[in-house]
Amino acid sequence: MLTKFEILKERCKKEELELWELSIIDEMENSDKTEEEIFDRLQRTLDVMKKSAHAALEEPVTSVTGMTGGNAKTMNDYFLGGQSILGETAAKAMAMALSTSEVNAAMGRIVAAPTAGASGILPATLMTMYHKYGFDDRKLMEAMLVATQVGQVIFDNATFAGAEGGCQAETGSAAAMAAAAACYLRGSDIETQEKAATCALLNIMGLVCDPIGGMVEFPCNLRNANGVMNALASADMAMAGVRMYVTFDEAVDAMKRVGDALPSGLRETGQGGIAVCPSALKLKEKYIDGTV
Repeated sequence: MLTKFEILKERCKKEELELWELSIIDEMENSDKTEEEIFDRLQRTLDVMKKSAHAALEEPVTSVTGMTGGNAKTMNDYFLGGQSILGETAAKAMAMALSTSEVNAAMGRIVAAPTAGASGILPATLMTMYHKYGFDDRKLMEAMLVATQVGQVIFDNATFAGAEGGCQAETGSAAAMAAAAACYLRGSDIETQEKAATCALLNIMGLVCDPIGGMVEFPCNLRNANGVMNALASADMAMAGVRMYVTFDEAVDAMKRVGDALPSGLRETGQGGIAVCPSALKLKEKYIDGTV
């Protein structure tokens, strides 16, 4: 049976469980693992997220092609200089999202949450909540479980793949997962978590996937930085009580329809959008084709 968020809400209410607790129960049933074993794996996953979110902040990390790198350090230096318009929390969050994105492009170790191309968003969100509020690892792992439930709904009813649904399916899904996780950490109920996830998808509906040369580098790294801002902004809007006129299930269905309607050139092929701008084509020739 396909997972729907409405079903998850009904189960949580009926069984008097938090969303993360429901995730544990389902995982124990499906994997035959104990709760302790599940949290052991989550701890290893969280440790990788922590490392990737901070790895490129002080020393530049360059991609395998050499086309991108160093943006995380540049953003972190800007944050440390106290010049950010948005302030400390936002600047640091963007730097950490860029860090994981750069580690990924350099073939470093990351957590694809839900994809490698969108891997900077959930770690940066969790680390932002850690730095700002001091949540311990246990609480962060519970938030990760909330994110997995949101992700499961998307996986069952739409897609995570940029090649199928555009970047909305990658950075949009990651932002939705992260927004719900952030709301959980702030003590919000499942209704608010749903609104945050919905808001994050609405904010990025229709975003195309157009990486230069088909490589997960540019504009992917920028969209990871913007993705964490989407997640945090969506969480704030939901917690503030901003109205959402559609449900998360409806937003996921809409994302699927929009993704299906995108032409192939706008779905990770590197044949449309930013990827075919003159400047992008020159970068492709220099760093990927090696013809310049």
